[in-house]
Amino acid sequence: MNESYPPAERLDQVDVLHGHAVADPYRWLESVDDPRTVAWSAQQDDLARAQLAALPGRAQLRGSLAALLRAGSVTPPIWRGKRAFYTRREAGQEHAVLLVREADGTDRVLIDPIAIDPAGTTTLDSWMPSVEGERLVYQISVGGNEESLLHVIDVESGDLLDGPIDRCRYSPVAWLPGGEQLYYVRRLPPEAVPADEEQFHRRVWRHVVGSDPADDVEVHGGGLDPTNYYDVHVSRDGRWLTVSASAGTAPRDDVWIADLAADGALADVQVGVDARCRAWVSYDGRLYLLTDRDAPRGRLCVTNPETPAYGDWREVVPESATDVLHDVALVDGPHDGPLILTAHGRDASSGLSVIDPTNGTRICTVDLPAVGSVVGLTAHPGGGQQAWIGYTDFTTAPSVLSWDSGSPYGTGSWEQAPGAAPEVSADVTEMHFPSADGTTIHMFVVSPDGQTTGPRPTVLYGYGGFNVALEPAYSATMLTWVAAGGVWAVANLRGGSENGEAWHRTGMRAHKQNVFDDFAAAATALVDGGWTTTPQLAIMGGSNGGLLVGAALTQHPELYAAVVCSAPLLDMVRYEQFGLGRTWNDEYGTAADAEELGWLLGYSPYHRVVPGTAYPAVLFTTFDSDTRVDPLHARKTCAAVQHATTGSGPVLLRRELHVGHGARSVSRTLDLAVDQLAFMAAQTGLAVP
Repeated sequence: MNESYPPAERLDQVDVLHGHAVADPYRWLESVDDPRTVAWSAQQDDLARAQLAALPGRAQLRGSLAALLRAGSVTPPIWRGKRAFYTRREAGQEHAVLLVREADGTDRVLIDPIAIDPAGTTTLDSWMPSVEGERLVYQISVGGNEESLLHVIDVESGDLLDGPIDRCRYSPVAWLPGGEQLYYVRRLPPEAVPADEEQFHRRVWRHVVGSDPADDVEVHGGGLDPTNYYDVHVSRDGRWLTVSASAGTAPRDDVWIADLAADGALADVQVGVDARCRAWVSYDGRLYLLTDRDAPRGRLCVTNPETPAYGDWREVVPESATDVLHDVALVDGPHDGPLILTAHGRDASSGLSVIDPTNGTRICTVDLPAVGSVVGLTAHPGGGQQAWIGYTDFTTAPSVLSWDSGSPYGTGSWEQAPGAAPEVSADVTEMHFPSADGTTIHMFVVSPDGQTTGPRPTVLYGYGGFNVALEPAYSATMLTWVAAGGVWAVANLRGGSENGEAWHRTGMRAHKQNVFDDFAAAATALVDGGWTTTPQLAIMGGSNGGLLVGAALTQHPELYAAVVCSAPLLDMVRYEQFGLGRTWNDEYGTAADAEELGWLLGYSPYHRVVPGTAYPAVLFTTFDSDTRVDPLHARKTCAAVQHATTGSGPVLLRRELHVGHGARSVSRTLDLAVDQLAFMAAQTGLAVP
């Protein structure tokens, strides 16, 4: 054992699973309340604090990060009547604030998380105004647990009309006209479900505002997969209800529709089909279906809601041979008939096009400011010629563009990110390179503007899973690194959505190793391209990206100088038994199946730690209120790497309390990023100016 680290007992724990002998020497670290875990964690806290606090350049990094975080952000408006609802974070604010913009253009604060909780541990999880814009549902959670509490307020007065209603984690809301009733999603009470399944068993309910939730009418979900997540949508006229369900994060949706003006019974739109489908009835009375069914890059179909079967779907935006369809907005044309504004992606950057729905042809493309990302697309639910576009790129904080079908080639500015942050001059280079099996991978490389001489300390960032694309986006952490003279690379790996559902599926389940091969190829491409050297290369990822860099650490320790592994999945044999792990087995596979256990053991980072290996420096970061990925993954793997490594770099575990997997205050973001950047700078030789 390496005596410079806190002692961690190695148990002779071996499980035999489908004939595989699976060692688990740190099983005891799964229990956060075990006295051994408590003592070990406290010692790791002391070690990490001491070493991270002593790193050079921290004050400079903090100053740069704080200045760049002052850029703030703004989101596209949700229009209800003449009111626009949106969020904005100004310089100095810890959290984004929910605002309403009245018809006269004045803004008014509706929900400010800091006003609710000055400590900053309360987050605004979601919100939805009523059809008329007179009432609003909002959901908040405390301490990072993401256990959303649902409230209803009067928009004019701010008075609380209902709530809090608990067990509303991941609950979409669909209002009926009049603002008296709504559909929402709520879990069954713990006493009504099997032990250890309290996070599952959701149902769709119909609720009367102000009534006891115990009297809600169950609409859907009984007898279906207990891991189902649901979405709900009600047409603007209140006639049509659409409900969709996906088992965990599986890339497939079951969809139903009900005529609320008739018997309200749900009829099948798509059930038991291996395809995604987002369905809603728009203001023109037609059922729209954004789907990858028979179209891995996505297409938009339409039908009469009274005849929702697949055979009656008509294609209005066909699948592209090159672009992935992400989102659409239905707008009125300058003359007769609607138009469809589409957001699509190619090589992970966004484009906008205007489509004629009568024949599926592209009328024009819409100019965007740079190589960037459309992160939201809204239009007035009652029709109109305007749309609003959430936009960001590597140097532009989240802002909102406006678009009008009367002048469709360009955009205007609806709202800029409100803060004043320093500009960072940066070059963005796009690279293509082959992975191990010859598949071409795309990568963005962000470097200091005009400073192209010689290899530089570099951070390689990736995710590679759950159909999530890594697109150009403003990041104070990235810009701080670049402003200090480093290079930041973002790899678009298989498992994401950059090239459609087929791209996702070549990086999941039995094909997960492709993702890790893509990442290793990205590291090699950066070195071979002269951007960096192995002693100057750090890698970084969180959640599923933590699994990615954990696999990189254990499969190719020789390629990297430093690893930052945040909120990671690392024990892939037991991941389903903790947090929300059970909802991810369609992405990874399950240890309950002999073949799938073989996939998982093939790359599970915790099980691939080999004593006597010179591992690079590693910083694990965990969040004790994380209810998605249990911190036990990092605890166990940190203990294993500390025991095994012969490398000279430190292996540290940074633990944070009262914060979870998702949203956090700006000050907590700043503290975490300073530690991560200072750690990588020290290990790669970045001299912070």
